[in-house]
Amino acid sequence: MKLSTDIYRSRRHTLMANLPDHTVAVIRSGELCTRNNDCDYEFRPHSSFYYLTGFAEPSAVLLILPTGESHLAVLPKDPEREQWDGFRYGMTGAINEFGMDGAVELDELDDLAFELLDGAQNIALLMDDEVMRDHALGWRDALAAKARAGVVAPQAVIDMSDEIHELRLIKDSAEIEIMEKAAQISVAAHIQAMKTVQPGMMEYQLEAELNYHFMKHGARVPAYNNIVASGSNACVLHYIKNDEQIEDGDLILIDAGGELGCYASDITRTFPANGKFSEPQAQLYQVVLDAYHAGLEQLRVGKPYDAFHNAAVEVLTDGLVKHGLLQGNVSELIESKAYRDFYMHNTGHWLGLDVHDCGRYKQNGQSRMLQAGMVVTLEPGLYVNPDNETVDAKWRGIGIRIEDDILIREDGPYVLTHGLAKEISEIEALMASR
Repeated sequence: MKLSTDIYRSRRHTLMANLPDHTVAVIRSGELCTRNNDCDYEFRPHSSFYYLTGFAEPSAVLLILPTGESHLAVLPKDPEREQWDGFRYGMTGAINEFGMDGAVELDELDDLAFELLDGAQNIALLMDDEVMRDHALGWRDALAAKARAGVVAPQAVIDMSDEIHELRLIKDSAEIEIMEKAAQISVAAHIQAMKTVQPGMMEYQLEAELNYHFMKHGARVPAYNNIVASGSNACVLHYIKNDEQIEDGDLILIDAGGELGCYASDITRTFPANGKFSEPQAQLYQVVLDAYHAGLEQLRVGKPYDAFHNAAVEVLTDGLVKHGLLQGNVSELIESKAYRDFYMHNTGHWLGLDVHDCGRYKQNGQSRMLQAGMVVTLEPGLYVNPDNETVDAKWRGIGIRIEDDILIREDGPYVLTHGLAKEISEIEALMASR
């Protein structure tokens, strides 16, 4: 799902306007990665490269001049390789289909770099890309060696991570449209899982329902490894084995979202395998749900980012005390972080081209203020380790998380993942309709 070339061109111009004068930006799409022997994983471009180009082929390198003029080095058209590996756009496609001002074949990258970097003061790149950093330093040294011929080498290699990450943090209307489509595909997949589950199934059989629905509706890959955790497996935050049998009486925690046009969705729901919450399950679930609603109220323009986490923690800690899993004063338990025995992660993260998307959470040492166009996840949870002998046995092995994708808007938070049951009565009614 590709946006218009004008959108990508505008992003490149905006990036360059935020970098120092006389800077050339360089970023690459990435390389194919071997799965085993001579089999590769399906290629997925680096998110920031894709954000600037919409180009999804491996081995490509983008160079942007201070004016925004853009050049792409790409794999050449090659009928023999395309017979084996699939279509390539080549130089002509890079210009005509992706709005580049110029393009060369990949083996001409060094010559292109020498031409464009001559006279520049800085080379900007993502400093955590060691391969690109080595290339940039090599280009700079090669140009410096030609000083007697009048060549002027860049003086510095600088990091443009913050500049591009801040651009990506605020979503435009086209991005929001894609993200809501991804979210709604994922909502339907979760509904299908709730309607399909039966005690005795394997976790991976339930996962198959998710992947089938993702792919059938255009989200060809999950945005991250699916979590289908039954029973006490739900207490393992990144459980991805998905290979155990679902038992009658289990809660099932599914954390899964499809990726559409390289944009992620991220949903978690927790529901009973047999369609009915037990009393202890319902009691802890309601605590998490109350924390969700408390957090949602804080997701407003001008509120500090950490406000929704703090609100959720207060409700969760109060609930743990109410049900006897913690003892003491709620404020003191929060200050001592005693709740972290049962809630050990933050209540959300940025969402976008990456499921844990880029962008700083603090500015000048303080929690940054929420702005319209940001997208965050809201995901409170409680996890009672099955071996925790400090709590009543009825709580042990219960793991619960509720997660939605939230767009920050001027008129209040908007749930992109709308339409998916999360109230106890809604879940039980949905599952009773199977």
